[in-house]
Amino acid sequence: MFASVLGESVGHYINRRRLYRASEKLIYSGQRIIDIAFDSGFESPEGFSRAFKAAFGVSPVDYRKAGIDSVLTAKKELYPEDVAHIANNISHSPEILSLEAMKIAGLRGKTTLSDNQLPGLWNQFIKLHKELLTSSGLGISVCETQQTTYTKNGDVSFSVLIGCPVDSFELLPQTMAFKTLNAGRYAVFTHRGALTNLLKTYQYIYGTWLQSTKEELDDREDFEIYEHDVLSMDDLNSEVKILIPIK
Repeated sequence: MFASVLGESVGHYINRRRLYRASEKLIYSGQRIIDIAFDSGFESPEGFSRAFKAAFGVSPVDYRKAGIDSVLTAKKELYPEDVAHIANNISHSPEILSLEAMKIAGLRGKTTLSDNQLPGLWNQFIKLHKELLTSSGLGISVCETQQTTYTKNGDVSFSVLIGCPVDSFELLPQTMAFKTLNAGRYAVFTHRGALTNLLKTYQYIYGTWLQSTKEELDDREDFEIYEHDVLSMDDLNSEVKILIPIK
């Protein structure tokens, strides 16, 4: 039942929780790595190092040196509301699509996970360029991962481009920001319900689905597609497509 609802086995969840707790200690404590290994239930530092590298892609030593808290791939503790969200508001098996390159025009801004500035940016874009949205019918939010910074308290600051598809960048206001999304394969998830829960959906995608799929991430930017107007961040009828680039 656990696996069918949450997309992973109990053992996998427990192991990922142990490793993420260990990753927090590597970043935010001065404990020796050998002590963290034993505290995490491993019988040897070597076994801990192998499991850690398999989960995070780097050794515990290199992870501590980098000082980066893996927010999205973290295996957070599950609460009842998290279980309900995963069970009812996320498409567990993504649709795999191959998309052509897409030109996006809009406004660029900064936001953080703890202080979401996206609603204000959307309102600004719609107010200034509503005719573009009317013609395309799609709102696009691009997370510009190359411009991401991590803070010591575990927060993430990143650049985002809010806009819509356009046929050409010519004859558009110079004050607008432009970007071309490269062609390629994408895993497409559907998020339903309040947009305040989007982080939970991303944590499921990167912390559960990505850890069990044979698909590999590609070095392109993920983005969101809004096909309908968003009335509020708490609107339970909201729906957004999340496109994750894969090879």
